Amino acid sequence: MKTVKVYGPGCKRCETTEGMVRDAARRIGLDVSIEKVTDPREIAMAGVMSTPGITVDGKLVHAGGLPDAGRLDGWLAA
Repeated sequence: MKTVKVYGPGCKRCETTEGMVRDAARRIGLDVSIEKVTDPREIAMAGVMSTPGITVDGKLVHAGGLPDAGRLDGWLAA
């Protein structure tokens, strides 16, 4: 099981990003644990300078704006 964290203050883009992660996991048949991180200190400590940010198994793979769906599939599948 992959652990995915979505970092952001709870804005619409962050909510959309979380949905995109769920959709991508379902599409490729992957079991994931998704955690939303809204604490500004935790966001900064993760190295996310622009939200939304995404980590997969502790590795920062995206920061700022909505992720590309194809790249999201690749991050989850890796």
